[in-house]
Amino acid sequence: MGKDYYDILGIKKGASEDDIKKAYRKQALRYHPDKNKSPGAEEKFKEIAEAYDVLSDPKKKDIYDRFGEEGLKGGGGGGPPGGGGPGTFSYTFQGDPHAIFAEFFGGRNPFEQFFGARNGGMEEDMDTDDPFSRFGMGGAGMGPGGMGPGGMGPGGMAGFSRSFGPGMGGMGGHTSVVKKQQDPPVVHDLKVSLEEVLHGCTKKMKISRKRLNPDGRSTRTEEKILEVQIKKGWKEGTKITFAKEGDETPRNVPADVVFVLKDKPHPVFKRDGSDIIYTAKVSLRDALCGCTIHAPTLDGRTVTVTSTDIVHPGMKRRVSGEGLPYPKRPDRRGDLIVDYEVKFPERLSQSARDTIGQVLPRS
Repeated sequence: MGKDYYDILGIKKGASEDDIKKAYRKQALRYHPDKNKSPGAEEKFKEIAEAYDVLSDPKKKDIYDRFGEEGLKGGGGGGPPGGGGPGTFSYTFQGDPHAIFAEFFGGRNPFEQFFGARNGGMEEDMDTDDPFSRFGMGGAGMGPGGMGPGGMGPGGMAGFSRSFGPGMGGMGGHTSVVKKQQDPPVVHDLKVSLEEVLHGCTKKMKISRKRLNPDGRSTRTEEKILEVQIKKGWKEGTKITFAKEGDETPRNVPADVVFVLKDKPHPVFKRDGSDIIYTAKVSLRDALCGCTIHAPTLDGRTVTVTSTDIVHPGMKRRVSGEGLPYPKRPDRRGDLIVDYEVKFPERLSQSARDTIGQVLPRS
């Protein structure tokens, strides 16, 4: 008894074209060697490709339905006993199951997106019944000699092989899949406050991009919310990449969308790496006689900084652990730097001048 292609795909005889496509998609994803490491998966994957190659081609399917595998592959003479056989038609599966798999998904590698994508892969127990349906990839097909992003319709592979002559034998020859080029990254600035860097936060960014319609040719514009996780202490210039979230066309691989962290100007502090700088303005009197500063912190407290020495212009004092978290050690923090700025009086009375002249040394 020959192979039961319907049983290999897990469907019943008389299944519709759409059922055949769905069955191939399910079984091919389940037994693809990149996903399934069990013994025999490679051979099963090849059988699935052969079954799909036959059942997706109306001519091959018709002969197989009437005469089985023996009639399909018998060739020569007049076919099986009883007449009405396939005549001189002879089928031999010589195709590359991996090429069929790639052509089914429009030249893409679905495992790159779902089984190891840069921003996290799909779970191992994913639903293989139709893992692409929620991405709009399940309904499109390939007509005779044509290709869409979702799969192949009746005659898809046969049309492909016919366009290259009889030597292809239903993908029996060598075919090449045109490798699409990825567009350059789309870069956006993402402004964050120092308080957000201190505590960490989630930013929801709305983007607008083009996506392919199921026909594989026309596009639609859609909006998507990307959640950007800002971790404690991240420095300005940190890049967060969302793979392939840019515009999609029939001729490109969507660009990566990249967000680059930028510090918002702060009304009180300036940032220096993981340190923050607070400018304390003191009078000339306090600079000479000693002073106490109540410096604010990022989390709303104040810290007291006392100086009994003369405060020289440009002098700085450090308050340990009151800065921003270190990116690689978020349990530790940088320093708060108090940067003294001495305010000189705009004018002095003559008596003040005389007093200062008597007290201060000339050199």
